[in-house]
Amino acid sequence: MSRFVRPSKYRHVYPNVAKKEACYENVKVSNNAWDTNLISANGTYISINWNASGGGAFAVLPIHRPGKLPDIYPLCRGHTAAVLDTALNPFEDNVVASASDDGTIGLWKIEDCNYDQLEWSDKERERNGGVKDFEPLARISGGGRKVGQVVWHPTASNVLAAATADHMVKLFDVSHASTACSSPSIALRGFTDTIQSLDWDWSGTTLIATSRDRKIRTFDPRQGERPVQIADSHGGIKGARVIWCGDKDRAISTGFSKMSDRQMFLWDTKNLASGPLKQITLDASSGIIMPFWSDNNIVFLAGKGDGNIRYYELEKDELHYLTESKSSEPQRGLTFVPRRFLNTEENEIAKAYKITGTTIQPVSFCVPRKAESFQSDIFPPAPSNVASLTARDFFEGKRGKRMMVSLETGERVQSSGSVPEATVAKSTAPEAQTCLGDFASNPTPTPIATTTATAKDLKKQIEKLRRAVEERDTQIRHLEQENETLKTNQEKVREALLNSL
Repeated sequence: MSRFVRPSKYRHVYPNVAKKEACYENVKVSNNAWDTNLISANGTYISINWNASGGGAFAVLPIHRPGKLPDIYPLCRGHTAAVLDTALNPFEDNVVASASDDGTIGLWKIEDCNYDQLEWSDKERERNGGVKDFEPLARISGGGRKVGQVVWHPTASNVLAAATADHMVKLFDVSHASTACSSPSIALRGFTDTIQSLDWDWSGTTLIATSRDRKIRTFDPRQGERPVQIADSHGGIKGARVIWCGDKDRAISTGFSKMSDRQMFLWDTKNLASGPLKQITLDASSGIIMPFWSDNNIVFLAGKGDGNIRYYELEKDELHYLTESKSSEPQRGLTFVPRRFLNTEENEIAKAYKITGTTIQPVSFCVPRKAESFQSDIFPPAPSNVASLTARDFFEGKRGKRMMVSLETGERVQSSGSVPEATVAKSTAPEAQTCLGDFASNPTPTPIATTTATAKDLKKQIEKLRRAVEERDTQIRHLEQENETLKTNQEKVREALLNSL
């Protein structure tokens, strides 16, 4: 056994768990059994799958409003079944995409003014007809029974990848409502079972995905719809996840063995067929592992139902265990914020939002240093909120560099993980392009023209059913609000009686 300890700047990284007043309480998290992280966040908002009746819904919480949420909260409503996943746009902090069990994708724009109603009194709320929910800018048909995951492209604006129940990953140009709602620009095929997770590489050139068929696949969307590589992955069918390791040609997957042991694999993304470079057996617990990558070369592992968060450092194709954040409160979901939102004065190298019961708890991971100046060795430049490509550029086969920002000055710096410009590939992108802001003026998708009377009749029936469902959802929402108001009044009466005794 070696007597020498491997040097590492992150060996003593410690978790700084937020106090109660900085947490978000009375959060009604979805009880749907579908496997996603349940939560997404940036430095401005937190989106979370909500437990709501009358169709699916999710909530968007402003970061600057911690504390106990009111019983009646403005929700993002527009789906007719449970919301399964949400993703905040990396280039527009107030734009969210949602995936639903109803087979559609929702696009939403969050307006801060809508949260002014949280300050209303009961009389003001009643006078204004109750709490006003958010309406979607557009709904995109996923073409199947379910849309399980949504992931934004890391360098191209308004490009959204969605995993659908028909075993495909579909890429949409969401720059314009009518364009987005017609059909996907690219559909990636080759899966034989449910897609469990997907992630883009650093420049958005290659997409990697895991599936319930126990395979791991990579795709180059501009070069064809079939996978570039396929390899056997974890032996168990339960909950395999995969993430790309920043600007490296490495990926990390988590999953289960045939004997139900939890595992972590390190992959060479240029040669999946050779098998994982590294295999680590974690433990025999049953919770699905959620992996997260930090550009400090650290991977964080959070198991659903676990109280701890483990972290490893990747160095020379070795995954070195650092330590773990321990807690007695099990986590249901977890997400990390983009690095550009970190507090460098506190040497915060990563920040997570953790769902425990009905609470969202911020957790910062800090390096214990007392230096007063900026620590450049632990704060490399972070991806900025500026896209290097438009959706049209991407679907025409162009490649972009990741736009980076200095965490010391906030200024743009030379891009990292750059790739050479590609020759233009065969494009399926539409000619017309506008920005996402055009949703406000064109929120309704233009239906494809048809000449058959049968199709027209079906459309009329579908529209009639859609209106009926919307009316039902509105009625249910009003009943929910009345019920919550009655509960609140009952609590006030009960407290008054107790105080009078």
